[in-house]
Amino acid sequence: MPEKEDVSAIDRPLWPAVRQGLLNQCPACGAAPLFQRFLRTGSRCAGCGQSWEHHQADDFPAYIVILLLGHILVPLMIEVNFAFAIPMPVQAVLWPGIALVLAIAMIQPVKGAVIAFQWSRRMNGFAIPKD
Repeated sequence: MPEKEDVSAIDRPLWPAVRQGLLNQCPACGAAPLFQRFLRTGSRCAGCGQSWEHHQADDFPAYIVILLLGHILVPLMIEVNFAFAIPMPVQAVLWPGIALVLAIAMIQPVKGAVIAFQWSRRMNGFAIPKD
């Protein structure tokens, strides 16, 4: 009978896991997608069987996206307004549109990175199982 693998000995390096999460891949194996739908994780990884039901990303990915958008858009708006004379009605459509597109593009990779961070640090339901 094969020996049961000691899960406490399995190393979970942070940066490779976060990179996998950013790329919508399972942080544990990298072989299967992390998300079943746009922001919904599957219950288990199809490649390695890792359970994703215990993650608690909650609102943290949205906070990160808002922080990043502010740091991207505010300097961009200042530079564009300094360099060009764009009419205010155009800007009233332009900047919210850019913010919306960037937010939609960033939310899934950021949520994947947060879940991968939780997994690599053994937070919440990703802790070592007790027999």
